[in-house]
Amino acid sequence: MSSEPGAIQPLIILLSQENIDIGGLSENRHESNAVIAALLAGERLAPPAPLPPESFTTIEVMAVRPSLVNASRDWSLLHDDFSQRLLRVFQRMQEHGYELALIEGYRSPERQDQLAGMGAHVTNAGAYQSYHQYGLAADCAFIRNGKLVISEKDPWAMRGYELYGKEAEAMGLTWGGRWTLMDFGHVELRNKRIR
Repeated sequence: MSSEPGAIQPLIILLSQENIDIGGLSENRHESNAVIAALLAGERLAPPAPLPPESFTTIEVMAVRPSLVNASRDWSLLHDDFSQRLLRVFQRMQEHGYELALIEGYRSPERQDQLAGMGAHVTNAGAYQSYHQYGLAADCAFIRNGKLVISEKDPWAMRGYELYGKEAEAMGLTWGGRWTLMDFGHVELRNKRIR
């Protein structure tokens, strides 16, 4: 995107048109046009600094999500629209006293198959059946006292996940906490062309 001051105006005008298709995300245009326009007109949010690798090898984390050590937490691999919406959720959660961390974003097809092979309690989705492969999904958790808190069995974290779900849905994201196999930290930006 250009850093010229007037470069954003044409995008806002383009987004206000009735029949547009930007990168296959037109399905969400009507629901979130105001959100997207606000994001484009306002500041570009920057991702937080990554957590140190040892954050993902604690006894607590390994007990809940042992496969996180090799997960990608590279924000640049996420679709820009999705990452800006998610960063806005991070911002809102901070205002509510919850610090969030990206624990997994983009997921290669090989990694998705590996996780699917671990059983339905991990995921039902094989390669190319998850929005993670398209940079349109992320798993997040909370940071409390410098440590990751993932388990919803922690009452503080469960309250946070419920709030996280509301904030994510307000940004036009789908929250995994509403699924049969509840995935409280998961959010995705649905795109009908992918599934």
